[in-house]
Amino acid sequence: MDWLDSIAWDAQGLVPVIAQEAGSGDVLMFAWMNREALALTAERGQAVYWSRSRKRLWHKGEESGHFQRVHSIRVDCDADVVLLTVTQLGHDPGIACHTGRHSCFFQVLQGGQWVTTTPVLQDPATIYNKP
Repeated sequence: MDWLDSIAWDAQGLVPVIAQEAGSGDVLMFAWMNREALALTAERGQAVYWSRSRKRLWHKGEESGHFQRVHSIRVDCDADVVLLTVTQLGHDPGIACHTGRHSCFFQVLQGGQWVTTTPVLQDPATIYNKP
């Protein structure tokens, strides 16, 4: 049996993926993969996701230069969530989020409000060359 057949793909052929930083253990981001993205990730050793908004494969870092080297690929007990252990690479290796922050999880619920707790490390406009 192909190892990809053991994944519990949802009705759209996707599985949720968590990217966790190898050194710190920080959860960097959440994304989706289809069968091809997971196979390419395993083959290349770099994270490839499925972009639901673009409806295409998305090699993390293809626009920003913030690639993810994959150290391990794990699946949970139900085989319906994938956990990647990664090292963030690029010209500023600390950025995983499209907002220019280290992690996509930069807001904390405090007193009934979302509070931003992590600074922007680089202006997203300079990352993506957008005006």
